[in-house]
Amino acid sequence: MKILLEFVLGIGLFGMVTSTIYTMLAMLAVRRFVGCGHGGSGASFEPAVSLLKPLHGAEPDLEAHLATFFQQEYPDYEILFCARQLDDAGLVAARRVAARFPNVPVQFLSSGEPTVPNAKILSLERMAEAAQHDLLIISDSDVRVDPNYVRDVVAPFADPKVGAVTCLYRGVAAQGGLWSRIEAAAMSVEMSAGVLVADMLEGMKFALGPTMAIRRSCLDEIGGFLPMGDYCADDFLLGNWVAERGHTVVLSRHAIDHVVLHASFWPSMQHQARWMKSTRFSRPKGHLGTALTFSVPFGLLTAVALCGLRPFHWFLLAAGALLWSVGTRMLLAFAVSRQVVMEKSAWASVLLYPVRDLLGILFWAASYCSRKVLWRNEMYLLEKAGRMRRVAR
Repeated sequence: MKILLEFVLGIGLFGMVTSTIYTMLAMLAVRRFVGCGHGGSGASFEPAVSLLKPLHGAEPDLEAHLATFFQQEYPDYEILFCARQLDDAGLVAARRVAARFPNVPVQFLSSGEPTVPNAKILSLERMAEAAQHDLLIISDSDVRVDPNYVRDVVAPFADPKVGAVTCLYRGVAAQGGLWSRIEAAAMSVEMSAGVLVADMLEGMKFALGPTMAIRRSCLDEIGGFLPMGDYCADDFLLGNWVAERGHTVVLSRHAIDHVVLHASFWPSMQHQARWMKSTRFSRPKGHLGTALTFSVPFGLLTAVALCGLRPFHWFLLAAGALLWSVGTRMLLAFAVSRQVVMEKSAWASVLLYPVRDLLGILFWAASYCSRKVLWRNEMYLLEKAGRMRRVAR
C-alpha cells in the first residue's frame, strides 16, 4: 500500500509542477496579450465587409443574437444568412430581424441537403460565392457582439501581411444552471488561456469558430471552404492553412459573447466531450500534453497520498497542496476573465473554474475512449487528422 501511495504522490507532485509552470506561462501570455496592439477601433481603415452567418434551426434568443450584427457602427457591410432550406427556422428568424433594419444589405440563401459530413461548409461556400466584398467575417449563430465588433475585427487587415483574424470569447450562461455556468467558465478561461499560450509560444496557427475573418484572396489560395467539408474542426483548419501559406493569423483583442446553449447536465457533458475529441484529432500532440496543464486533479492526488502516508504534519502539506492547486486556478481565472475576455463579473468564473479544471481531466481521458461525437443530433466518427464520417446512432 505504501508503494502505491508513494507512486500516486509522485504523479501528483509531478502534475503540480507542470501545471504550475503552465499557469506561469499563461500569466505571462495574459500580460503579453494585454500589452499588444492587435484590435482597437481603426477609424481610418474601413473596407467593405461581408458577414457570413450559417444557420441551422431555431435556438434560444437567436433573434436577439442576430440583431447585434445589424447594429454595427460601421459604414459598409452586408450580412448573408444560409441554411440547408429556405424555410429553415433560423432563416425565418433572420428575416424577422432583417425587417427591423432595412438599411443593412442582406441575403438569404440555401445550400441544399449536405453532400459532405460538415454541412456548415456548404453554407459557407454558398455565401462566399454570393458575397459582394473581399473581406469575409464568419461567425456562429450562438454569439452576440457589440457595435464595434466589425471595426475591431477588420483593423488588423490594414497590414497586408495579415490573412486571417480571429477572436477570443467569454462564455455566457444565459439560461442559468450550474452546468451551463461551468461550461461558460471553460469557454472564458480554459479555452482563452490555452489559445494565449499557443499564440505566445508559436504564433497563431489556427482560428476559433465563433469568429473567423479572412481575405478572399487567402480563401482562394486554400481552395475555398469545400476542402474542409470532411473535417470536424474547420476553424482550426482555416487558420492553419492560411498560416501554412505564409500569411499572418492575428488574435484580435476584441472578445465576444459565446452563449452556452446547454443548460442541463448531459447535453453540456456531450458538448464538452466533443470539444476534447475534436482537439485530440486536430492537434494530437498538443492534446496529449494538455493533461499536464490541469492543476486540481494533481493537487487532489497529492493530498490523498499525503494523508494516506499518515504522519500528522503531512496533513498540513496535503491541505497546502490542495489549496495551491485550487488557488492557482482561481488566480488564472481572475486574470483571464478581467483582463482578456473582460467579463462584467469575473467571480462566477473564478469560483467555478477549479471545478471545471477537475472535470477537465475526465473529459481529456474520455476523449481517448471513443471516436464518436454527437453534432446537431447526428452521430459522426472521427478519423485521422480530424476527418469525420456520419454513422448510425
